[in-house]
Amino acid sequence: MKHYLVKRLLWMIPILIGITFFAFVLINLSPSDPAEVAIRVNEITPTAENIVQMREQLGLDDPFMTRYLSWLSNALQGDFGNSYANNKPVGEEIAKALPPTLYLAGVSLLIIVIVSVAAGVLCAIREDSLTDKMVRGIVFIGTAIPGFWAGILLMWLFAVKLKWLPTSGMTSMASVILPAVTLSLGYIATYVRLIRNNMIQNKRENYALYGRVRGLKEQTIMKHVFKNSLQTSLTALGMSIPKLIAGTVVIENIFAWPGIGRLCVTAIFNRDFPMIQAYVLIMAVLFVFCNLLVDLGSVWIDPRRRREA
Repeated sequence: MKHYLVKRLLWMIPILIGITFFAFVLINLSPSDPAEVAIRVNEITPTAENIVQMREQLGLDDPFMTRYLSWLSNALQGDFGNSYANNKPVGEEIAKALPPTLYLAGVSLLIIVIVSVAAGVLCAIREDSLTDKMVRGIVFIGTAIPGFWAGILLMWLFAVKLKWLPTSGMTSMASVILPAVTLSLGYIATYVRLIRNNMIQNKRENYALYGRVRGLKEQTIMKHVFKNSLQTSLTALGMSIPKLIAGTVVIENIFAWPGIGRLCVTAIFNRDFPMIQAYVLIMAVLFVFCNLLVDLGSVWIDPRRRREA
């Protein structure tokens, strides 16, 4: 296990360097001149003189590798530069917006786990029954609706018509319900199908048949079937965590949620390059580390992979 961990950490070094390079190059490939953008975003008319001054201030006249290494060195210390839009440090803006996004993603993950496990187990136990078909049908319809449209429908029903929940913002504990449900809809069908199929497959394995021959109760057998079916689902669920955080962009804008997704959209509209660079870098690094944790968890759970590692 230690050998596997060291190998994976060593593999992460070139991947992380590649990610930082990609995040830096991506913005530099933009047809807009960052100096002119930084001037325009502050509602100042760009002139040849102030563009030259801004390029000098931003260090844009330095060689490419000098700028990249300087940016990388600062980013490693948590300094992503200042926002073009409000001249505040990007790191502070992201640190302020990240907790609401993590809160939203955490509640969404909880909804996904509870609904998926309950519906998946029910469908597996009642395989091909009317209940199984109805649950899968409802889940499929809920997932087929685009996220932004589902959010608007839920807002219209529960906030405007019934007045049970707030329409937008982060004003109370109940504020998170509508955006979290909207965000989780796209994932529930995947996990219901995954848990159902894995449990049905495990129900037909030799160990389950042997248990029935020995006269074990069906409830006891299903407990073992459920436990053995979780590995694939847990792996997929682990990889969904960064997707949930990165996927809040649309939902946060619909519900005016003060998170990092809304911050990113505002930065794109303002062409706030330092903010976009930081967002891309943080999301990519998050994906890499979640992938590592999922792999380690998978190796730790599965004795066959543990022996191979």
